[in-house]
Amino acid sequence: MKLVNASDYNLPSRVILRAVDENHIAIVKLIKSRIIQKDAAKIVEIARQIQSVDADMKVSLVCSSAICSKSLTLLKNEGVGVIIEEL
Repeated sequence: MKLVNASDYNLPSRVILRAVDENHIAIVKLIKSRIIQKDAAKIVEIARQIQSVDADMKVSLVCSSAICSKSLTLLKNEGVGVIIEEL
């Protein structure tokens, strides 16, 4: 997967984005700690920012398997897919 420049979507440079497919982008959060609901809310904000720039863009999260069930539900309800990768 090819890295995408976060500034193209008016995001801070510390946000890591990867092109999954044409019109599909992934937010990369490969961290050792668990992703909690507060983190998921921030991810949803990033996804909304990406879709405000390109409305047809599908957004997913690339993360390790350490994600809480409430976070998964929030992401699913907001239309953000989840791709599991090991560290």
